[in-house]
Amino acid sequence: MHKYNGTLIYQSHDDDGILEVVERDGFRSLHFGTYPRQSSMLLSDPDKLALEYVRAMSSWFLFKELLDDEVLIIGLGGGSITKHLLHHFQDCRLKVIEYRQSVVKIARSHFGLPLDRRLKIIVDDGGRYLRQRTGTSQARYSVMIVDAFDHEGMAESINNKAFFEACKVTLKDDGILVINLWGGTGNPLFQQVALWLGQVFDWKILFLPVQGRGNIIGFAFNNAVPMFSMKVLRDKALVLEQRYQIEFPTFLKDFKRHNSSTINQLITL
Repeated sequence: MHKYNGTLIYQSHDDDGILEVVERDGFRSLHFGTYPRQSSMLLSDPDKLALEYVRAMSSWFLFKELLDDEVLIIGLGGGSITKHLLHHFQDCRLKVIEYRQSVVKIARSHFGLPLDRRLKIIVDDGGRYLRQRTGTSQARYSVMIVDAFDHEGMAESINNKAFFEACKVTLKDDGILVINLWGGTGNPLFQQVALWLGQVFDWKILFLPVQGRGNIIGFAFNNAVPMFSMKVLRDKALVLEQRYQIEFPTFLKDFKRHNSSTINQLITL
């Protein structure tokens, strides 16, 4: 059966709607009953980051080394980010919060998400999970990655200022929040989220529009993140590009191009 200009290889329903897996032109993609892809995997290289916006989300590599502490990921999808980190960083520990048990099953059965002692998956609402742990002695994270969309847009539980306040206190003092946003700079929802991020993180924020796509990746830096040198970042971007085959030098140029009002809070040009 053909769907979304590809071949439908799996379809199921849960309480939140349709889940579909479609193959096209060497890619396998997860859909939530609509044309936009929630996740994609290159069949010939399953651990590679196939989608432009997911590669853009990895730009936090420029600002922080992945240490041996835990990364929190809200929103699993097909597990592209999770698999990439597990594949490249032997000492990483990942905690993933995914709202739909059905998504976890499909990530395992159709997208090669491994059973790995370094990976813990919790089926819960990401916003609720975070708020319940605010102010406790639970682990704090160096990096938090949020990619939580349903078929209608950004998940409701993360679309509020209280969520970003919870992110800030759950991050370590030098931690970084990375979030996938949608709709472009003229979109009222994007403008509202950008305002919340600025207010909560004292305007230590950067945005990275994904070239040719509607995604904008937001980066928010906690209080103790040091100033970065653009020269050092350029050198690091070249090294990372060779290591991971991801266009980090282009991302760095776009950070400079699109963040004239906030870049001086974080980067010495």
